[in-house]
Amino acid sequence: MKKRVFLTGAGGFVGHHTLEHILKTTDWDVVISDSFRHRGVTDRVTSIACWKAERHRVQLITHDLTVPFSDVMIKDMGHIDYIISMASDSHVDRSITDPAPFIMNNVALVVNMLELARKIQPEVFLHVSTDEVYGAAPKGYAHKEWDTILPSNPYSGSKAAQEAACISYWRTFGVPVIITNTMNIIGERQDPEKFVPKIMYCLEKNIPMTIHGTPENIGSRFYLHARNQADALVFILKNLSPVAYPNADRPDKYHIVGEREVNNLEMAKLVAFYWGKELKFEFEDFHTTRPGHDLRYALDGTKLAEAGWKAPVPLEQSLKTTVEWTKKHPEWLWRD
Repeated sequence: MKKRVFLTGAGGFVGHHTLEHILKTTDWDVVISDSFRHRGVTDRVTSIACWKAERHRVQLITHDLTVPFSDVMIKDMGHIDYIISMASDSHVDRSITDPAPFIMNNVALVVNMLELARKIQPEVFLHVSTDEVYGAAPKGYAHKEWDTILPSNPYSGSKAAQEAACISYWRTFGVPVIITNTMNIIGERQDPEKFVPKIMYCLEKNIPMTIHGTPENIGSRFYLHARNQADALVFILKNLSPVAYPNADRPDKYHIVGEREVNNLEMAKLVAFYWGKELKFEFEDFHTTRPGHDLRYALDGTKLAEAGWKAPVPLEQSLKTTVEWTKKHPEWLWRD
């Protein structure tokens, strides 16, 4: 029998790439959900290359996940084998500007998804979290699964709270939770507030790009294309079964990681190279201008790699594709 997956946040940047990957690489039917009141937009979904051909496999539910699912909605949704809990408000600056509603939104939506899972009993509840729950990574160190959770800002705090809720439902109610932590994502149709689109915007407008840090201490990340992350999520659902209490004292957790660390100036220069313009940039002191932000993130991806997963598209190829696509569709650089 064909699998059915419920994907939340499908109108978001990562969500629509995940939807596209599922439609292109599996025969699964997909129930998608988005409130379209945060960063999700219908244009992303309808821009998927295979959308017209595969639209019949997709059921759309327009729903604010901070509101519980009604019995009628659950019945209309039909049988669900896998849940990918991806929807979250995700911007650090906005979480610092207005933290309380930001945190309450992210916690409420995951609790409602866990309540849904209690009722419909899927095979897997795959929760998508972030590297930021661990806080800053010391130089030379990459966080391993189940390292100490030490969030630095309200966004990462809300994601840590989501993980805690998932663990509690796994332990108390037997929800088949698997948690993933992912690093910085790049790709086509990303929100203009994110780092790589900001670089392209500055190149297009011929203005300096701000690089946080100093020449001796520049922030760094392990960047990963959204389709690579989606590939890892599908790999996990196909190949790795969730553990259950009391056979284990905690649910499974996997880090989804790009192949190498890139500092922010190097990344900006790579984008400029593919854009075909010289980068103008200026350093800005990190510690005084970005309270609550972390200079370096790093995850250890050994566990998932040993399970058999490898990112299918290298960083430079991913970035080149993203930049070339955006040059042809510059309207995505100044969307609200």
